[in-house]
Amino acid sequence: MRALHPRHVLHRPLGPQAYADDPERGQRPVPALSHHGYQRAVLLQTATLLGVLLIGYGYFWFLVPDLEAQLQQLGLFCSVFTISMYLSPLADLAKVIQTKSTQCLSFSLTIATLLTSSSWSLYGFRLKDPYIMVPNLPGILTSFIRLWLFWKYPQKQDRNYRLLQT
Repeated sequence: MRALHPRHVLHRPLGPQAYADDPERGQRPVPALSHHGYQRAVLLQTATLLGVLLIGYGYFWFLVPDLEAQLQQLGLFCSVFTISMYLSPLADLAKVIQTKSTQCLSFSLTIATLLTSSSWSLYGFRLKDPYIMVPNLPGILTSFIRLWLFWKYPQKQDRNYRLLQT
């Protein structure tokens, strides 16, 4: 039953050492996170961002006693996160320009971002609330940049398959 332990991944080594560790089964347990460095990096980034979020909320609850000041600072805090969310797809901008391909961008996500950020900006404008309106303006801008990239570098069909004759 040790092969079914949740902290291990079954792995079949290649080459002459294939059955050296376990001749009966030809498998050996490998710790999952040490086997996949990418998963560890993603887990670390997620934990760091969660820590920043918890520290921010702790700051608002314990160090800012005035409710109006809490709301103002919380609005600024949320605005920064919203703006960073809208700017994150531009991290692939250099890759798109280098490869002259928009394969790494999602067209449907670009349209959804444009509609969502436009709606929230209009809503914030109607309420005269800068904490709603201003953070969503970069979403409109980045959506138009991505739409321009789709126009300039159209997505090509995947040519790795052969069309079937009907």
